[in-house]
Amino acid sequence: MRFRLAGRAAIAGLAAVLALSACGGSDDKPDTANASGLEKSKISIGALPIPDSAALYIADKKGFFKAEGLTVDIQVVQGGAQAQQSLFGGSLDATQTNYVSTFLATAAGNKPKIISDLYQATPNSFNLMVAKDSSIKTPADLKGKKIAVNSLRNIGTLAVTSVLKTHGLTEKDVEFLEFPFPDMAGKLEQGVVDAAWMTEPHLTAVQKNIGAQKLADTMVDSTADFPIAGVIVTEDFAAKNPKTVAAFQRAVAKAQQISASDRKAVEEILPTYTKIDAATAAVITLGTFPTSLDETRLQRVADLMLEQGLLKSKIEAKSLLLGNSG
Repeated sequence: MRFRLAGRAAIAGLAAVLALSACGGSDDKPDTANASGLEKSKISIGALPIPDSAALYIADKKGFFKAEGLTVDIQVVQGGAQAQQSLFGGSLDATQTNYVSTFLATAAGNKPKIISDLYQATPNSFNLMVAKDSSIKTPADLKGKKIAVNSLRNIGTLAVTSVLKTHGLTEKDVEFLEFPFPDMAGKLEQGVVDAAWMTEPHLTAVQKNIGAQKLADTMVDSTADFPIAGVIVTEDFAAKNPKTVAAFQRAVAKAQQISASDRKAVEEILPTYTKIDAATAAVITLGTFPTSLDETRLQRVADLMLEQGLLKSKIEAKSLLLGNSG
């Protein structure tokens, strides 16, 4: 009888040990399960410290990510091209990026998937700026000059080239130099560059701080109401983490609705991740915050890139879209 009791106790003890081992062993395994049933509950995303990424920070602040079972580490990046290097290199799970860089990545053989739209241009939201005492009065005067953009071969170079074209110039008539947005004011003031392609909050700041002047709005004509930025993941990540991607999309969609309908919410979030105070946030020019992925709108980017020679063959925008899941 004692032997039977002892045997039962040993079996019970073994079962308890196995149960504890099963619980404790999860730390040594990939993040394949959590309370919300997501394949991956902790993800990293790159974001630029500009208004385009407002919804990401709103979603984080308001707990939309947390409500979906996600912990999102938002990491500051300089530009879409650099962010994509981190994405395809594996150090980021997702990133905000401009659509020009996204289509270029596709043409280069990478496989990005656009999972959320973030930002669209409005008049005077992306301008070419010159120093207050500059002799450059029109874009035609830029021939032989140096222009700052935050990334080479991205939305900035595309928009500037479109403006140059209307003034009889091409991208070969100027030299594009790459600098982070926060550094552009200094480069203008020092004469390192003759003009700078800038967005908010830097547009307002450069006028206030060094008296810079607007040379041209780069979001006109072929780039009017132009799609600017969205969030991408790799095709492989999307395939392996469909529930995680859907959860992220739902959280961002809620925040994007707020960004689109409540300017105050955007004004309040901007000082938390950009070098801008509340007073400036209240007066800057903002673009719009689309609330759905629209293949027709995004196709404009690919078509203009093809026209300008940035793409050698047409890319169908719909092939990159991964629609929001409910």
